[in-house]
Amino acid sequence: MALENSVFPSRPDSLALPVEEKGEVKEPEAGTNATASTGVFNVSEELGHVVTTQITASTSPPAKVKRSFQSKLAEREANANQHVKKTQGTEKERGRFGWARARRKRQRYVEKNGRCNVQHGNMRETYRYLTDIFTTLVDLNWRCSLFVFVMAYAVTWLFFGAIWYLIAYCRGDLDHLEDEAWTPCVNNVNGFISAFLFSIETETTIGYGHRVITDQCPVGTMLLLLQAILGSMVNAFMVGCMFVKISQPNKRAETLVFSKHAVISLRDDKLCLMFRVGDLRSSHIVGANMRAKLIKSKQTQEGEFIPLDQTDISVGFETGDDRLFLVSPLVISHEIDAHSPFWDMSQAQLEKEDFEIVVILEGMVEATGMTCQARSSYLTEEVLWGHRFSPMMLLAEGFFDIDYGAFHHTFEVNTPSCSARELALTAARLDAHLYWSISSRLDEEPTLAEQATKQPDGSSADSKAGDPIFTVGEMTDIQEQSALGELNGSITTDQSETEA
Repeated sequence: MALENSVFPSRPDSLALPVEEKGEVKEPEAGTNATASTGVFNVSEELGHVVTTQITASTSPPAKVKRSFQSKLAEREANANQHVKKTQGTEKERGRFGWARARRKRQRYVEKNGRCNVQHGNMRETYRYLTDIFTTLVDLNWRCSLFVFVMAYAVTWLFFGAIWYLIAYCRGDLDHLEDEAWTPCVNNVNGFISAFLFSIETETTIGYGHRVITDQCPVGTMLLLLQAILGSMVNAFMVGCMFVKISQPNKRAETLVFSKHAVISLRDDKLCLMFRVGDLRSSHIVGANMRAKLIKSKQTQEGEFIPLDQTDISVGFETGDDRLFLVSPLVISHEIDAHSPFWDMSQAQLEKEDFEIVVILEGMVEATGMTCQARSSYLTEEVLWGHRFSPMMLLAEGFFDIDYGAFHHTFEVNTPSCSARELALTAARLDAHLYWSISSRLDEEPTLAEQATKQPDGSSADSKAGDPIFTVGEMTDIQEQSALGELNGSITTDQSETEA
């Protein structure tokens, strides 16, 4: 490559504003066109090295479109912003040697919809699920629950239908179908289908009246009692499972929403981690309680590696701010103090960290009285430094209007990029500097006591040895207080003498 044949533009075309002069347009020189047509250096954003590309000079001049200066300015600014954002994005994605590198996305521990991304495998003690069969059936998905519900009734009907058919077959009722003098165990049972229908009528207490058990069959009477009892138990068990599954408060958590991003900004001159939570229903959550956990891998001093260590994030447990009155959307704040896991974390360090913040909202559903829990999480890239949530409450005529269109919206504010520890040290140094500057100014001014102890030049020569020295001048504050004390003492002694 020949560097002398390349042309380096002084500034990008997207930042140059087209300004037309009213004078004559000068034609470009032939040498300039020849140099521009040879080639320029183009920096590839993906490969990160210099590539020579050929650019052919256009022979025909571009057509002039009459547009206003404001429209041209807006278009150029938009193109410049896109160019800057694209350049910044590529610089963040570059690796050590300038090659493009995609950042590894962290695997979520808790999804945004609250589902825990954990699967249990290699479980050998599966019999423990059968010890709590009711909870096992409730925890099944709807497809399996409906299959178990249908099969429970179908199996019991088929089982007792087979027993009724076996009784009729053993007693010989099937051989005396046309004999009117024969008294069967169950009237009008002439096969398995009729025995199955009789089992359904008995367990569901339908009672059509065509098939009836007689008093000449004690075995049938005992079987009728057993089927009635077991049928009631099956009904209670399966209907209870379906009722609990239908009335589960899991769907209630769908109307409890969390903001898409968490923000870090100043609140009362302190760095705070904040996120927003709201309830879309008019029925409230009674006794709402908020918790937050930091999920981050760490290594102990003994060398033990903990892959998913859980650290508690205080959201007002000491002051009671974690107990919410969730009528309108609230911004939950975590003050970053010395006990916070974000105490030493700055904006630059936040971009390098790999953690997950899990937020949990618990409360009791007002309509059903059942406990409901809503969960969400925030990864490192979902925590915005120097942002604040937009207000979404308006005062209307007679009520407060909540605009949920601004629920996830944030805007930038002035926030220091240092950590909370550095911010606290800076504030402490400022206070100490102010304190010592005031005290130094007070020390520079001479006190009245020092002025009072100063003697005139001739007083030492005139005074004799052993004679008392009298100081003429103003009394100091200490002398004035002592004089007042002596005066008060003399007054009290005079009063005591007169009383005596």
